[in-house]
Amino acid sequence: PLRVERTGPRGTVARVVLTRPERRNAFDADLVGVLRSTFGSLAREAPSELRAVVLAAEGPVFSAGADLRGMLAAAELGLEANEQDALAMAEMFEAIDACPVHGATLGGGVGLCAVADVVVAESGTRFGFSEVRLGLLPSVIAPFVVAKVGPSEARALFVTGRRFDALRAQRIGLVHEVVEGQAALDAAVAAVVDDILAGGPTAVRAAKAIVREVQGLAYGSARWHTARVLARQRASA
Repeated sequence: PLRVERTGPRGTVARVVLTRPERRNAFDADLVGVLRSTFGSLAREAPSELRAVVLAAEGPVFSAGADLRGMLAAAELGLEANEQDALAMAEMFEAIDACPVHGATLGGGVGLCAVADVVVAESGTRFGFSEVRLGLLPSVIAPFVVAKVGPSEARALFVTGRRFDALRAQRIGLVHEVVEGQAALDAAVAAVVDDILAGGPTAVRAAKAIVREVQGLAYGSARWHTARVLARQRASA
């Protein structure tokens, strides 16, 4: 359900491409498992071997979210089996979010956008948390989305299921850059990757990590932690 291409200097840029366009690149159990294992494997690569990851997709839809056929089948499962299925998806998002080096996401798979460091969207992209209209809720992605856009926007979008455009997505912080057309999209993503490659390999990873690490820390704890992190980076190769 996906392929991995290596590009960039010495193959240090990984391009992870969803390849289920006939199902609008929706998540089924296979895709969830492969995405989780792929990003788990990428996370173990050394800074000199992997500098950036680009998450993209074939076809006109980046990702429609969970596969409706799978959700209908899940209705026939028991509570425990449904919990395990939901946990597998949660672990997939965590694997992507925790990958120490990350680049850009193309398009509008909202949960995937929430765990990407840099999101570039074509202006015609439409976003939405449509789960409530199926009698469900955006539960597994909620921690990542709320952290990205804040509780006020999340509440408004979660309970209505309303679709919104790329400009609103940018305004609320889900998207960082909006461009016109496929060529501009490719160019913008390439520019993000170039920016990442211009940084020090271990510095880029540490810069991503520090954002997660300081959240929730009291000032005194954050002061000592950030000083230690900077000192360690200064003393590194």
